Amino acid sequence: MVVSKMNKDAQMRAAINQKLIETGERERLKELLRAKLIECGWKDQLKAHCKEVIKEKGLEHVTVDDLVAEITPKGRGRTPLQNYLGTSVSSLGRAIIAYLPL
Repeated sequence: MVVSKMNKDAQMRAAINQKLIETGERERLKELLRAKLIECGWKDQLKAHCKEVIKEKGLEHVTVDDLVAEITPKGRGRTPLQNYLGTSVSSLGRAIIAYLPL
């Protein structure tokens, strides 16, 4: 029963994703999210954090992999966007729901 539901969920996600790609809506939603992250300062915060890491460790001692490992938890953690959740994520959710033929 649980496996069947998980399989159905995966199939539904794949079908929705395919439809979003075919219609170009996926790119539009990605752009909307990107704009909201920039608007709330998330991108600038991560950029500043990268600069701090490079300054602390020295440019010669930091690789791209080091930076990714360092900023990923911060990027996925609490963001200014989460203070903004009511509007940004809700607007994304509304856009997706409005698009789906329910």
